Amino acid sequence: MASQHRKPRFPGTRVAGIRTPALATAALTSVALLSQSANAAPADDGKPSLEEVEKKVDDLYRQAESATEKYNAAKEKTTKQRKRVDTLLDDVAQRTQKLNEAREELGSFAAAQYRTGASAPDTATFLLADSPQDYFDQTQLMSRLTDRQKGAVDDYFTEQSATMKKRQEATESLSALTDTQSDLKTAKATVQQKLGDARELLSQLTAQEKARLAAIEKRKQEEAARKAAELAQQQAAEAAAQQQSADTSETTGSSSSGTDSSYATKAEKALAFARAQIGKPYVWGATGPDSYDCSGLTQAAWKAAGVTLPRTTYDQVNAGTTASLADAQPGDLVFFYDDVSHVGIYIGNGMMIHAPKPGAYVREESIYYDGESGIHSVVRPA
Repeated sequence: MASQHRKPRFPGTRVAGIRTPALATAALTSVALLSQSANAAPADDGKPSLEEVEKKVDDLYRQAESATEKYNAAKEKTTKQRKRVDTLLDDVAQRTQKLNEAREELGSFAAAQYRTGASAPDTATFLLADSPQDYFDQTQLMSRLTDRQKGAVDDYFTEQSATMKKRQEATESLSALTDTQSDLKTAKATVQQKLGDARELLSQLTAQEKARLAAIEKRKQEEAARKAAELAQQQAAEAAAQQQSADTSETTGSSSSGTDSSYATKAEKALAFARAQIGKPYVWGATGPDSYDCSGLTQAAWKAAGVTLPRTTYDQVNAGTTASLADAQPGDLVFFYDDVSHVGIYIGNGMMIHAPKPGAYVREESIYYDGESGIHSVVRPA
């Protein structure tokens, strides 16, 4: 019977060994929900994750580097076109002088005719004619021209035709130069815009976020180093097999060691130069000696070995013999991305020396620094 007088129990939830009333339970549930909402807020506030920020910054740097190569190409083209325009304008000036001299000679004939009253061809009419043939057809005085006058006529119209042609070439070259200068200006503005956008993104990160971003980058570098070690092992195995094959074929007297030795000597000089540049800043459009962009570094390195490379990655990728990644040798050029906008010089064991990006310095790094998919091709330049 005593059980009938027990106080009724209120449904609730035990917290730290204590049962709580239903009202308190509801309050705790609300707090939990609010806490979950607060934790979820960063994902819903439109702010990108660190991984997204890193990808965006990397993309902006790549776009800036691609624009840099376009800038380099336009700058090189502008230099060549300006030289051509100057040459054509000098030629036009010289030909104009000759044309004036020929005109003066014809004028002297007219003056002589006026003084003597001779019935020689009307030189004034001749000078106003559209062509010598028009003049001869109209006057039918060809037979009355002296040999000297005929020579003067020929000289005049020869120089007139040549001068008009050169003037047209100069006009077209000036137009092309203007277009290229516009491309140069556009590429420069694009580089500056992309670099500015990247700096703006990075400036918005907190110190903690920057530290986490550095940790992400470190993991990427560790993975890149692992891939480089794998490639080094593969290349070592293939080199051993090739050496064994070469030892076997020595008795035949056939060997390509002379060619390999020549390339290795040049590559050694190129690599020695590249190593001496380590620590110098990446500066877009720079070709040394105090700073470099990626193609400026490779061009300067191989120039030190006596090999002339084009200025841009777009042209350097075609300035040699393509090799497989497994067969890459020290000195080879390694190109990156579908648009061939980056290049480094291979040093062996899956590593390269390159000028990475704005804000960085010339350094040794794994060729897998941006993943295996980023590698475009390998080219042996000499």
